[in-house]
Amino acid sequence: MINKIHIENFKTIRKLKLPLNQINILIGANGVGKSNFISFFKLLDNLYHRNFQNYIADYAGAENILYFGLKQSDFLYSEIEFDDINRYYFKLSPNKEGNLYFETEGTQFKTDLGIWDNKELGNGYNESILINQKFGKYKFVKAYMKSFKIFHFHDTSNSAKIKQKCNINDNEYLRNDAGNLAAYLYLLQKKYPNEFKKIEMAIRSVAPFFECFKLKPDRIKEDQIRLEWKERNSDMYLNAMHLSDGTLRFMALASLLLQPNMPKTIIIDEPELGLHPFAISKLAGLIIQASAQSQIIISTQSVNFIDNFEPENIITVDRKDNQSIFNPQNSENLKDWIQEYSIGELWNKNVIGGRP
Repeated sequence: MINKIHIENFKTIRKLKLPLNQINILIGANGVGKSNFISFFKLLDNLYHRNFQNYIADYAGAENILYFGLKQSDFLYSEIEFDDINRYYFKLSPNKEGNLYFETEGTQFKTDLGIWDNKELGNGYNESILINQKFGKYKFVKAYMKSFKIFHFHDTSNSAKIKQKCNINDNEYLRNDAGNLAAYLYLLQKKYPNEFKKIEMAIRSVAPFFECFKLKPDRIKEDQIRLEWKERNSDMYLNAMHLSDGTLRFMALASLLLQPNMPKTIIIDEPELGLHPFAISKLAGLIIQASAQSQIIISTQSVNFIDNFEPENIITVDRKDNQSIFNPQNSENLKDWIQEYSIGELWNKNVIGGRP
């Protein structure tokens, strides 16, 4: 898991050194920086997969990524510690064109003597070279870096990919927008029937009208598949167009959290969107279950959602002195409060911060 993350000069984050637990739930008012912390993992994903310059271009240059722009910040630095034995770090600096390049990039490994052995990968280039490292000692860090996907199931419009046909072989992993949900579930149905049945059971627990999925290749284009399902006591043809937004999102969330081969890190932006309060509690249970195998990082606005967790799982985010401030909570500091109030009530009362 990620033990600690250190970020300097990224968007509203001036300087952050944050310890992380197995479950980490960010709460706070709109605009305080929760989404910026979550989006930092998008930067890491693009960085690792050597798509960093395109990522910078999408933001129209370093001016819109650095803390208060180029006049305020002349570098972006991060250090990530994994399981107390591995670290990855980089320092990015702006060039004359207003883009960012690697001033330095490297890894550190803790030796048997407890000393951090530094291995600088290089400097002066535009794209990370971590992915190209072949030695076994880089395997652990690379496995984490390749797993940093932000899952965001907000788009359930009629044109959303999750409602369209997809390639039946697009099933290596669940995509971050669930655009290949039908193909991925079809794989689970064929190869991992136990996990597939657990997903169906979880969906039935929040949508009693749902009986089962009816997944099969398209009858004309056999390399295509669409999300189809059966309603109880009905023989109608039903697909994703017939589902409510909340039910469709819950299908994607259940598939993510009950899959057989869990990612090392699961990052979800506002998973509670459109869910009934009972479904939110069910989702919290799935997250707790998934945390036995994966580290979970979530941003949320839901009081009902955080009521299912311990103070140690909560990180409040506030905006002070023109920067995002992150405060991990703990039971010891709140021991006199949690005897009478839930963590959600303490949030509402502004005892723990994270309020406008």
